[in-house]
Amino acid sequence: MATTTGKPQRSPEQIEDIILRKIFLVSLTDSTSNDSRIVYLEMTAAEILSEGGELRLSKDLMERVLVDRLSGNFNSAEPPFQYLIGIYRRAFEEGKKIVNMKDKSVRAHMETVVNQAKKLSVSYCKIHLGNPDMFPDPERSKSNVSPLLPLVFSEVSSSIDAFGGSSSVVSCPGFLDELFRDSDYESLEPILKQLYEDLRGIVLKCSALGNFQQPLRALMYLISFPVGAKALVNHPWWIPKGAYLNGRVIEMTSILGPFFHVSALPDHSMFKGQPDVGQQCFAESSTQRPADLLSHFTTIKTVMNNLYDGLAEVLRSLLKNTSTRENVLQYIAEVINKNASRSHIQVNPISSASSGMFVNLSAVMLRLCEPFLDANSTKKDKIDPKYVFFGSRLDFKELTALHASSEEVTEWLNKSTPSNAVPSQRESTNYSFICECFFMTARVLNLGLLKSFSDFKHLVQDISRCEDNLATLKTMQEQSPLPRLAQDIAQLEREIESFTQEKLCYEAQILRDGGLLQQALSFYQLMVVWLVGRIGGFKMPLPQTCPMEFACMPEHFVEDAMELLIFASRIPRSLDGVKLDDFMNFIIMFMASPEYIRNPYLRAKMVEVLNCWMPRRSETSSVTSTLFEGHQLSVQYLVRNLLKLYVDIEFTGSHTQFYDKFNIRHNIAELLEYLWQVPVHQNAWKQIAKEEEKGVYLNFLNFLINDSIFLLDESLNKILELKELEAEMSNTVEWEQRPAQERQERTRLFHSQENIIRIDMKLAMEDVSMLAFTTEQITAPFLLPEMVERVASMLNYFLLQLVGPQRKSLSLKDPEKYEFRPKQLLKQIVNIYVHLARGDHENIFPSAITKDGRSYNDQLFTEAANVLRRIGENPRIIQAFDDLGRKAKAAASEAMDAEAILGEIPDEFLDPIQYTLMKDPVILPSSRMIVDRPVIQRHLLSDATDPFNRSHLTPDMLIPDTELKQKIEEFVKSQQRKQHGEEMNIDNNFKSSIQSPDGTGPLID
Repeated sequence: MATTTGKPQRSPEQIEDIILRKIFLVSLTDSTSNDSRIVYLEMTAAEILSEGGELRLSKDLMERVLVDRLSGNFNSAEPPFQYLIGIYRRAFEEGKKIVNMKDKSVRAHMETVVNQAKKLSVSYCKIHLGNPDMFPDPERSKSNVSPLLPLVFSEVSSSIDAFGGSSSVVSCPGFLDELFRDSDYESLEPILKQLYEDLRGIVLKCSALGNFQQPLRALMYLISFPVGAKALVNHPWWIPKGAYLNGRVIEMTSILGPFFHVSALPDHSMFKGQPDVGQQCFAESSTQRPADLLSHFTTIKTVMNNLYDGLAEVLRSLLKNTSTRENVLQYIAEVINKNASRSHIQVNPISSASSGMFVNLSAVMLRLCEPFLDANSTKKDKIDPKYVFFGSRLDFKELTALHASSEEVTEWLNKSTPSNAVPSQRESTNYSFICECFFMTARVLNLGLLKSFSDFKHLVQDISRCEDNLATLKTMQEQSPLPRLAQDIAQLEREIESFTQEKLCYEAQILRDGGLLQQALSFYQLMVVWLVGRIGGFKMPLPQTCPMEFACMPEHFVEDAMELLIFASRIPRSLDGVKLDDFMNFIIMFMASPEYIRNPYLRAKMVEVLNCWMPRRSETSSVTSTLFEGHQLSVQYLVRNLLKLYVDIEFTGSHTQFYDKFNIRHNIAELLEYLWQVPVHQNAWKQIAKEEEKGVYLNFLNFLINDSIFLLDESLNKILELKELEAEMSNTVEWEQRPAQERQERTRLFHSQENIIRIDMKLAMEDVSMLAFTTEQITAPFLLPEMVERVASMLNYFLLQLVGPQRKSLSLKDPEKYEFRPKQLLKQIVNIYVHLARGDHENIFPSAITKDGRSYNDQLFTEAANVLRRIGENPRIIQAFDDLGRKAKAAASEAMDAEAILGEIPDEFLDPIQYTLMKDPVILPSSRMIVDRPVIQRHLLSDATDPFNRSHLTPDMLIPDTELKQKIEEFVKSQQRKQHGEEMNIDNNFKSSIQSPDGTGPLID
C-alpha cells in the first residue's frame, strides 16, 4: 500500500529566511547559485556560528547583514546604490506576495520584516548618498551626477530619459516618497543639494527645443516635499553671492536661473541654448510651406507654455509655504534689482540676464497674479502705494516719476513721514502678497515682456534697413558689377537671414501667444484702474493739483500699459474679449494733462493707442467704434484734448523736438480727420472753436499753418535736389566714370531724399486737408487780426508754388510715388480761399491777401482759375475764387492809394518788427518796447516770450499805449485831410483855369 506524504510545512523562521535572502541577495552558506548577484557573506556566517547562532537570516540580523554586504568587496556584485534600490524594489514585490498568506500572525510578522527591510534600504541609501566614501563603489568615479537622479526621472516620467545615469533604471514605487517624507533635514540636505545642482546643469544649455521638461517635472516633484522646498531655498546657489554678482550671473548660476533661461528668443552666442531654435525651425523661412511654419509656431508656443506653467507651479508651491515664501520674494527681487539696466536702450548681454529669462519670468509672474486680476479689480485696495516709497525689497528711487522730480519726491516723503520714525521702522511694514506681487510683476514686465516688444521693433527696423541697402547694392551691381559689391550683397543676405530667424522666434514665443498678451492686458487694466484710484477715480475735469501719491509713481507703469496696447492692437484678434473702456477713460483723462504726466512723449503715446483703435484701420472696428462714438468722456473731451496736445507737443524739451512733433501731429491729425466725420465730435469741435477762439484753438491753427508751410517748402526744395540727382544718374557716360564709392553715396542720398519727400509731402497734404475740411464750417478764428494775414500769406505761397513760374521745375515722373498730388493740393488751397471768403462778413480777407508782398500776384489767381477749369473743378468754386481775386486786386489798388496818402510815416508810429503803421500799439512789460498788438499776438502764438529780451510774455500782459494810439489816429486823419485839401486846391485851380467863351469869367461857377 502506497503512502503519500504532503509538502513539509515551513516554519515562520524559514519563511523569514527565504524572503530576506531574496530581498538582500545574500547567503550565509556557501552554495552555488545561478544568480551572480547573490553574495556569500563568509565572515558574517563565521561570526554568527561563533556566537552560537543559526545560519539563517532574520529581522534581527538584517542591518548587520546589510552593513557587511555594503562594506565588502565582492566580485560581480551590484554597486551600493543600485543594490540598496534593489532591496527596496524586491521588498516591495515580496510585500505583494505576503498579502496572500493565510496565517494572519505569520503575515503580520512578514509585513513587519518587509517594511523594516524597506526602511533599512532608505536609511542606508541616505547614508551612502550623503557619504559616498563610506562603502566601496567602483561605479562612483564614472559620473558626477547623483545616482538618485535617474530614479527621480523615472518617478516623474512614463518614458525614461535619464541624464548621467543608466536608462535601464526601473521605477521603484514608494522609495522616493519614503526617502523624502523623512523630516531629518540634516541628512537629506546634501542629497537634495546635489540633485538641484544636477538639474540646473542639465537645463543650463537647453533651448525651447531641448529636453527641459523632465528636469522641470523633477524639480516640481522634489519641492512637493517640505524638506525638498527647504533645501532648495537654502541652497548656496538659490541666490548666488559674490562681489561680481550681476543679472547674467544670477541667470546662469542660481538653481532656478537656467530653468528661466530656457527660451526660443535669441541670446548672446556665449549663452545660447541648444538646439538653435532659429536654425532648426526658421532657416530659409521664405521657402518653407505656411503649414510647416505654423507647425513650428504651435510647437514653440506649446513647449513654452509648459515651461511657464511648471515654473509658476514651482513658485506657487514655495510661496504657499510660509517658511519658504520670503526666500522666493527675495529671489525675484534680486533678479529684478540686478537687471535694472535691462530698461536701457543698449543692454550689455554679458552683465544682464537674457530676454528669454525675463519674458519667461513675465509669463510666470502674470500667472501668480491671476487670482487678483478679476474684471472688476476687486482686490485693488490691497495694493498699497507706500510700497513704492517705503518697501525695502525693490529699488524704485532711480525710476523717473510721472510728474514729480526726485527732489519733490524726497521732500514729500519727509513731510508725510513722522520725523521721529527711523528708516528701519519705515521699512518694517508688512505688505500683503498681492501688493508685493503686483509691484514685482510691474517691474518684471517692464524689464521683460515690454523690453522684448522694443527689441522686436528694432529687429524689424534692422531687417527693413538691410533690405533697403540690399536693393541699392543690387541696383548698383546691375549698372557696374564689382567683386566688392558681390561680397557686400552676400553679407547683407546673411544678415537678413539671421535677423529673420530671430524675428520669427519672437513671433513664435510672444506674438502668437494670445493668452500671454491677454494676461498682460488684464494686469495693466488693473494698473490703470489702481492709478486712477490715486486721484479719486474716473471723473473729469481732473483736480487742479496733482496728488503727490500719483505724481511720484514710476512713469513706466503708464508707458508700459500704452506700449502693450499699441503692440497688441497690431496683432489680429488679440483685443478680442478685452474690456477697453478703462484704458480709454485713462487716455482721455491724461493725454492733455502735463500737470499730471510731465513727459509729452508718453502723452503722445496715448494718441498712438487711439490711432491703432480707429475703426477704419483697426482689426476690431466693432469693438473700438463704440469707444469713440458712444463713450461719454470721449464725446465730451476727446477733440478738446487732442487739440490741446497738438499745441503742447511744440515744446517737448528734447533736442529732437522739432522733428518729433511732425510724427506725433500726424497721429493727432489722422484722429481728428476721423472724428470730424462723426457728428457728435464735429459739433464738439465747432463749440471748442467758438469758446476757445482766442485760446487753444487759435494756437492749434497757428501751429497747423506753421507745419504746413515748413513741410511743403521742405518737400518742394527736396524735389529740386532730387531732380538734380536724377539728371546726374541719367547721364550714363559721365555717371559710369565716377568712382564706385561716390556712385554708392549719391545713390544712397537719392533714396534718402525720396523718403524725406514722401514723408514730408504726406504730412503737408494731411495738414492742408484738415484746413480745407474745417474751414468749410469754421472760419471766425482764421479771420482774427492776429491770424488773417498769416493764413493769407500761407495760401498765397502755396498758390505761387503750384501755378507760379517755377511750377514746371516741380514736375516728377511718378508724383504719386512721393505722395505729391498737385491737382488735389490746388483744389484744397482754392477751397480754403473760398471758404474763408464766404465767412468774411467784414471784407478783411481780400486786403490781407494783398498785404503779402512776397507771394501775392493777381495773375496767380487768373492762372489758378484756368488750371481748375482744365482739371474739372466745380464751376461755382471757380466763380467764387475769381470773385475773390477781383476783390483782392481792388484791395491792392486801395492799399497803394492809402499808402500814398500817408506819405512818410514817423518812426515812432512804425511797428519795430514789421515796419508797418501800428493800429493798436501796446507796451511790452519787460523790454518796454512798443509794438502793434496783432503783430505781437501772432508772435506769441508760437513763442511765449518777449522778442527783444526773451523774458516770459503772454497776451494778457500787454499794456495798451492809448496816448500813442491817439497820436497815430490823429496823424492818419491829418494826412487824409491834407490829401483832401490838396485835391480841393487842384480841383479849384482846374476850375478857375477854364474860362467862358468871352474870357470874362469861369465856365463853371
